[in-house]
Amino acid sequence: MKELATAILLAIALEGMFYSLFPRGAKRVMELMQEISEAQLRIGGLVAAVLCVAAIWAMRQFWQ
Repeated sequence: MKELATAILLAIALEGMFYSLFPRGAKRVMELMQEISEAQLRIGGLVAAVLCVAAIWAMRQFWQ
């Protein structure tokens, strides 16, 4: 549970850094996301989640 909380907080920190370093770019990304259909966003999010979970699994298996 500690690792999950750490991962979530790290993701929030990275997102905050992105907004603070590139505020104009962040706004542009949000505008572009309005043009993408919900189905495409859902599929893209699912693909990203699966790839990240697979990468975490691979790192824990092979880089001990």
